[in-house]
Amino acid sequence: MQTLYAFRGNESDDFSKDQKFLLFSIDNMYNLYLLLISLLLEVRKRAVTDLQKKQQKLLATKEDKNPNRKFINNQLLELLSNDLELKSQLEAYKINNWQLDNEYIEVIFKAITSSELYQEYMQTRVSDFKEDKAFVVDVFKDIIAPNEKLYDYIEDKNLTWLDDLPTVNTTILKLLRKTKLTNTKHHFTPKLYKEEEDQQFAVNLFKKTLLNRSLINKDIEQKTKNWDADRIADIDYTLMQMAICELKDFPSIPVKVTINEYLEIAKEYSTPKSSIFINGILDKLVKEYQQAGSLKKMGRGLL
Repeated sequence: MQTLYAFRGNESDDFSKDQKFLLFSIDNMYNLYLLLISLLLEVRKRAVTDLQKKQQKLLATKEDKNPNRKFINNQLLELLSNDLELKSQLEAYKINNWQLDNEYIEVIFKAITSSELYQEYMQTRVSDFKEDKAFVVDVFKDIIAPNEKLYDYIEDKNLTWLDDLPTVNTTILKLLRKTKLTNTKHHFTPKLYKEEEDQQFAVNLFKKTLLNRSLINKDIEQKTKNWDADRIADIDYTLMQMAICELKDFPSIPVKVTINEYLEIAKEYSTPKSSIFINGILDKLVKEYQQAGSLKKMGRGLL
């Protein structure tokens, strides 16, 4: 949607650069995933450093000399730290942000250690894996994910990351919750695409929408004759173009799935009334396509 929205050419123009940007933006989701999962590793390292400094104090207290190591010994954090596949991916993708911007590690570390969640967790010195996992999940969900300074940092680092952030945060939480003491090899390094066809779908939708824009726009204009073109938000036009392309050129996707998907995107990115407007236009077009026999869907329950 964003790549199509930003495209200012026409059907005959070369859009290879735009397609390349589209795929680059999608691939960058994995970088964001690695960045956020590595944050947990760096916070643990910061905790180790803090503990060592306390032990080396000239006037170290009894607690300083014999500190509670429960946080740094957290079994889930240890699994992450010892995961060779994750380490390899962090090196391959050159995820070194926290070495360069370590003040954010300090921000998150202080937010964790000053929280009631941490105080409650550290009341004892030992724990089982279940408690350790629940603590890390809650830390990520309640402290890391909603942190405003981290949010601003991510926004500054990459233009597309803010839109990816909810998906990446949800993915990390799911992985943390599913973690066991014995994980599969790629547990912490999931594939970006579930299937190879998923990447091809993104490319096909982008290309087919662009290549058929003139015909698609005629269909939209037919149903919006009483609307001043300037009153239709540009993002709404882009969403309707994509939806119509998907309805007509992707026979395996159910009509209801397509419409619901674009209505949800409209609610997130466009005006308060956009979803109602888009729904009305698409509903009229679907009925027209069905009557004309131009809506060809394969499989059961696709209408």
